[in-house]
Amino acid sequence: MRGVGGGGVLLVLVLGWVGLVTAQWDAQVSNGQAIVHLFEWPWSNIASECESFLGPRGYGGVQVSPPNEYVKVYQGDVRRPWWERYQPVSYQISSRSGNDADFRDMVARCNNVGVRIYVDGVINHMSGWWPAGTGSTGTSGFDAGSQSYPGVPFSAYDFNDGNCNTGSGNIENYNDASQVRNCKLVGLNDLNQGSEYVREKIVDFLNYLVDMGVAGFRIDASKHMWPGDMKIIFDRVNNLNTDYFSAGARPFIFQEVIDLGGEAISGQEYVGNGRVTEFRYGKYLGEAFRGYNQLTYLSNFGEGWGMLDRAYSLVFIDNHDNQRGHGAGGANILTFRVSKWYKMANAFMLAWPYGFTRLMSSYYWDQNWVDGQDKNDWIGPPMDASDNIIGPSINADQTCGNGWICEHRWRQIYNMVQFRNVAHGTDMNDWWDNGNNQIAFCRGNRGFIAINNEGYDLKQSLQTCLSEGSYCDVISGNKEGGSCTGKTINVGSDGVAYIEITTMEDDGVLAIHAESKI
Repeated sequence: MRGVGGGGVLLVLVLGWVGLVTAQWDAQVSNGQAIVHLFEWPWSNIASECESFLGPRGYGGVQVSPPNEYVKVYQGDVRRPWWERYQPVSYQISSRSGNDADFRDMVARCNNVGVRIYVDGVINHMSGWWPAGTGSTGTSGFDAGSQSYPGVPFSAYDFNDGNCNTGSGNIENYNDASQVRNCKLVGLNDLNQGSEYVREKIVDFLNYLVDMGVAGFRIDASKHMWPGDMKIIFDRVNNLNTDYFSAGARPFIFQEVIDLGGEAISGQEYVGNGRVTEFRYGKYLGEAFRGYNQLTYLSNFGEGWGMLDRAYSLVFIDNHDNQRGHGAGGANILTFRVSKWYKMANAFMLAWPYGFTRLMSSYYWDQNWVDGQDKNDWIGPPMDASDNIIGPSINADQTCGNGWICEHRWRQIYNMVQFRNVAHGTDMNDWWDNGNNQIAFCRGNRGFIAINNEGYDLKQSLQTCLSEGSYCDVISGNKEGGSCTGKTINVGSDGVAYIEITTMEDDGVLAIHAESKI
């Protein structure tokens, strides 16, 4: 702030900065309070999913895979792995999910039904050890060894080699913040965001997407960039497209910062730029539901557990990295492979008033465990003999086929998305627990949830905080017309209801809310 002539001017500048940052914490949703990562989905399938399912079911938005050109990997038995999308070679919108026109069509169709699009932005680096060639769609040539990317263009002058202080050029010590931010992450050519030219090219890329109608960005590998450089970039990104958003609306920014403590870099350093991915959230819930901690202690989950302020956090049970054993959380991360615990943890997340929530939607792969590591963790999405992604098919029961898991279409999850929307604006109240692994709580007078992770039944009369009447449990079934396809819960004039969750049930959760009343 040097050179500012008066306190009034300084105050205006500070208030302007606060307003800008607050906007970058706002997901800009119009339809709901949770988003879903449709990992590796083709753009045409996402557009259809927005119209047929996500919009009607109250999802607020979709995180999409990186849309720009990247390396095309064949290495022995490794054929088109998912991680090739995280080695960019240009910023042209061209990927296995579709071309520029396909992407534009998806953005428009999703926005038109109130579902926002958030791009997974890979701006820390370009490709790495993969050799010279052409990109994934044959558009741009590149040479990783000489750091030549004419599709941008970037050259050797645009990378951090001269700023890295390790002999290998790679990160060797995560307790050295300069190494983490200036050296290569697993051999990937590390862009120098301190360079004005590099910043201009990144801003041009982000603005192209914003002008198209995207609502914001998940910023990959944020921990490996300096927060000040990122702020300069984000401040130069255009306001959102007024065809879909209010005038002056800013892109939603959520930054991938893996921070479990004990390293030189913390997530707190990045909250001035937007939200931060709170990896401890899924780790701690995984430990609790697997029985390594007690659910009773979740009564102050969030800031009380040392996590970021809820206004700055984006939370999730698993993501595309740690469901494969990468990133953070280790073997305690819950995924679709342990479906009962997974549904319970997601139900808690969607009912609990902390952070902005993101759900994971996966595809299946056969694991191959050798020495504690899944040797098949590279496997990409379902594809045909010509390497084209085979998009999800939709079964009669609304689940997915063609090898896609589609957790977001599980009844126990999409109904809890509605719960979160109905309860939005309330806090937690009337906590109950049995001193161990049976818990329940209200969300104002809008919702009630109970969870049983014991080896014996939950049978209790509990305060639901809801008005007198009959309600459909949205976990065991749906509300259809004037009746319930699952359990019916009768709430008395005092708000109390008899709640039963037995160990024989498929799900260890019961949830009712104001809009599930018959």
